[in-house]
Amino acid sequence: MRFHLYYMVFLGSSCVISTYGPHQRAQKTGDILLGGLFPMHFGVTSKDQDLAARPESTECVRYNFRGFRWLQAMIFAIEEINNSSTLLPNITLGYRIFDTCNTVSKALEATLSFVAQNKIDSLNLDEFCNCTDHIPSTIAVVGASGSAVSTAVANLLGLFYIPQISYASSSRLLSNKNQFKSFMRTIPTDEHQATAMADIIDYFQWNWVIAVASDDEYGRPGIEKFEKEMEERDICIHLNELISQYFEEWQIQGLVDRIENSSAKVIVVFASGPDIEPLIKEMVRRNISDRIWLASEAWATSSLIAKPEYLDVVAGTIGFALRAGEIPGFKDFLQVVTPKQSSYNEFVWEFWEETFNCYLEDSRRLKDSENGSTSFRPLCTGEEDIMGAATPYLDYTHLRISYNVYVAVYSIAQALQDIITCTPGRGLFANNSCADIKKIEAWQVLKQLRHLNFSNSMGEKVHFDENADLSGSYTIINWHRSPEDGSVVFEEVGFYNMRAKKGVQLLIDNTKILWNGFNTEVPFSNCSEDCEPGTRKGIIESMPTCCFECTECSEGEYSDHKDASVCTKCPNDSWSNENHTSCFLKDIEFLSWTEPFGIALALFSVLGVFLTAFVMGVFIRFRNTPIVKATNRELSYLLLFSLICCFSSSLIFIGEPRDWTCRLRQPAFGISFVLCISCILVKTNRVLLVFEAKIPTSLHRKWWGLNLQFLLVFLFTFVQVMICVVWLYNAPPASYRNHDIDEIIFITCNEGSMMALGFLIGYTCLLAAICFFFAFKSRKLPENFTEAKFITFSMLIFFIVWISFIPAYFSTYGKFVSAVEVIAILASSFGLLACIFFNKPAQW
Repeated sequence: MRFHLYYMVFLGSSCVISTYGPHQRAQKTGDILLGGLFPMHFGVTSKDQDLAARPESTECVRYNFRGFRWLQAMIFAIEEINNSSTLLPNITLGYRIFDTCNTVSKALEATLSFVAQNKIDSLNLDEFCNCTDHIPSTIAVVGASGSAVSTAVANLLGLFYIPQISYASSSRLLSNKNQFKSFMRTIPTDEHQATAMADIIDYFQWNWVIAVASDDEYGRPGIEKFEKEMEERDICIHLNELISQYFEEWQIQGLVDRIENSSAKVIVVFASGPDIEPLIKEMVRRNISDRIWLASEAWATSSLIAKPEYLDVVAGTIGFALRAGEIPGFKDFLQVVTPKQSSYNEFVWEFWEETFNCYLEDSRRLKDSENGSTSFRPLCTGEEDIMGAATPYLDYTHLRISYNVYVAVYSIAQALQDIITCTPGRGLFANNSCADIKKIEAWQVLKQLRHLNFSNSMGEKVHFDENADLSGSYTIINWHRSPEDGSVVFEEVGFYNMRAKKGVQLLIDNTKILWNGFNTEVPFSNCSEDCEPGTRKGIIESMPTCCFECTECSEGEYSDHKDASVCTKCPNDSWSNENHTSCFLKDIEFLSWTEPFGIALALFSVLGVFLTAFVMGVFIRFRNTPIVKATNRELSYLLLFSLICCFSSSLIFIGEPRDWTCRLRQPAFGISFVLCISCILVKTNRVLLVFEAKIPTSLHRKWWGLNLQFLLVFLFTFVQVMICVVWLYNAPPASYRNHDIDEIIFITCNEGSMMALGFLIGYTCLLAAICFFFAFKSRKLPENFTEAKFITFSMLIFFIVWISFIPAYFSTYGKFVSAVEVIAILASSFGLLACIFFNKPAQW
């Protein structure tokens, strides 16, 4: 089978091997041959091939002046290397350069010529074909420009391990070395560009954009990566569209309709100039000038789009441009181009005709014009002044792609130089051998390129990484309108450094940016208006997360910046202001010594103490009188002391609650009242027993002697003391800040155990109930012993107060809890004091 293939190739070979590939080319022989693929045209004519006759080759249309400059950069670099005495001495580089017409079919046609030539050389047919104009194999190819074209070319060249160095193909798919074995490039991959675009959108705080991508291997992977970056930043894409220069008119109009009806003002475009041009034309026709364009490097500096007639629509475009480089002597080289002195470059003829809108004598296009197949143009001599022509070809102020071409050629030359200077035993090939430069093959050059490391003319290190990519940076440009002639000016407004740390890669000077060509205010491109401070974003059903409604923050929450996703809860000691934009410290409240209510309660407490002390003083002053002795003098002293303690205990409830006051006040109140009630109980029961005993015997007097009375008081009080001890040990009360009330913090006491408080009050009430029982039984005593009646009244007052206290205690909050208990203590204490002692003067 292989023999038949060789035989067929042999039959197809002849002495006209130089005619392989497209007819139009730039070609010059040399010891080593480099291939070149450049887009001299933006596209081809669209024809329906119905195959009724032999299909004709499609015609390339729309001349690309920048493409011709890129081609010239390759020729200039080769000529410069050939004239160098240090780089590849005694070796001449030749070239074969073809026009891809920015299409896969034309690029593959040219690539097949490279492959066919290499295959014929591998058959070693020199003994069969003695060709005087034999062309050597192509050991490397510079090109192509578009990622879609380079993908097709790389698949073919990779089969034969012919190194391919692209100067403008940035698709991240081409970094896959399993699929594209021999592909390399001098342009950064789109992996970083998509991230940079998302960073810019995030920088200007846009969250509602339109994404447009070319329907090829450049646009689809680029926009896919861009979508992932946008998702990570919670930014929404309203429309996601594909576009092609071969779209029908109705498709373009439909796309523009959707863009025009969209509320998104920012359009991100991952496409080349030819692909985006139909869209721009329709936008210009409709005068849709309120959009901001974010351009990928494929069209950020495209002469096809950067035209004065398009500026009403595209002015203010933010684009990613490749870093410009310097090529010494290239300016002069571009200026000396003429058809008569460029016999090796057939593209010069068409360039000249397109530049001066004429036809050269003997031009094929002139013959087509005479046949009526092309429009009429005047003749030109080929000696016109190129410096007087307005052409993008001479725009050498920012050499970006041209510089990439220059670096690509020098990379190949440096790889060849490394092969020449290789030391046997230190080579890259089997057994550390070196390649023979006289019999160099493409795969050997590819191997050497993978290990390339040198400094170019600008002093920059050139080294291909594991994916055969060169790292680099982007210059961020803004499209301005020139005040002199109205042309497009690419103003540098920022920089994106891929090598920098995340977060500091993007640098933009906002003061240099003109939006829509004249405005300095950043345009608004959000689905919803910004939520003001004091509000938060609220979800709208069936809408993307970027579309929201502004909801006011709840009470006790705030937001101090625009577009807050959630409202922040104020700290416990703070509350939100009226606008919910900040928090202020809550007022702290407790039953204070300085407030009128606290002062009034304190005065009543002090009054009770003084009144009780006065009564005690009277009792002491008249202690030897019969009436004082009849009231059980010693027990009355203890009763008055306990009342002083009751009045005094109410003072502990006033002032800022602290742990020690919280633990002291309830036991002080409980023990004081139990002591008081115990004294009354023992006193009442003693009188009752004495009068019920018809004849008081010595046994009664002994049983109810003073010591026993004090013992009973002690025992009754000891029970209350034990209740307090158990309470303080197991669940001690503590100071507590109650934040439940808006705008106020109530400092209160957490009683620790409401059950313990219930036992304390319940035990007191139990003693009061027993006392009331004995006092009630004593109501029929002789008139001289009416004290029992007043004790009955005092116990009724006590019950009324503390029964009312329970619901009042649990229905109030904050400082009023303490106030209720103080009032209950004072009311019951005054009731006891008045009913038991203030009736004595009447008896006296």
